[in-house]
Amino acid sequence: MLTSLAGLTNFALYFAVAIGLLLAFKFIYAFITPYDEWKLVREEQNVAAATGFTGAIIGFSLALASAAANSVSLLDFAIWGVIGLVAQILAFLILRFVFMPKLVQRIKDNEISAGIMLGGLSVAVGLLNAACMTY
Repeated sequence: MLTSLAGLTNFALYFAVAIGLLLAFKFIYAFITPYDEWKLVREEQNVAAATGFTGAIIGFSLALASAAANSVSLLDFAIWGVIGLVAQILAFLILRFVFMPKLVQRIKDNEISAGIMLGGLSVAVGLLNAACMTY
């Protein structure tokens, strides 16, 4: 049994860094979006905002999971986690400014198709991040 628990310290360290990066992503993502996801979801029950935000969190988590699985050290994991975070933020900005310039208003107006596009793109970018982190 003790052999099974030998990696518990490393698990705890990686998990703590992962949760820290996930929280950082949530705050940074919420900061760069010109709408308040939490207010839209909690107070207005905005499905488009919930779908887009959930997709972004899942997409980043996919990249983070790959970074954890493929890193050679805790520092390596943290660096690749930050790289994944930047890629997810860039994906949002590219979608918003290049492909869907009315995305912000459409999310505020609870247009579910806009939320699905944002969430789907975020998951797709997360999968690509994860695959590219298998160096």
